[in-house]
Amino acid sequence: MLSSIESHRPAFNPNARGYHAVYHDGEVNHCPGCGRTQWLIGRMSAECAFCGTALPLREASNRGPAAAPVFWSGSRPSYAELNAA
Repeated sequence: MLSSIESHRPAFNPNARGYHAVYHDGEVNHCPGCGRTQWLIGRMSAECAFCGTALPLREASNRGPAAAPVFWSGSRPSYAELNAA
């Protein structure tokens, strides 16, 4: 349950905040600032190429922690092989 530190103000409930603009990958996204559709895409946000309005990526908030990279295919090399190189 949400509770507020200040008793005269209700607790913030993000589900009740209404419209929340995010960038959807694979769809036409109109900028809420200027209405254009040209975007500079980063890892966590997209920025309008004309007015600079930034939107979070919808996919970035749903994936959780980053996956561990895998740099090999097949079997792993032994430490002796790595030291010999």
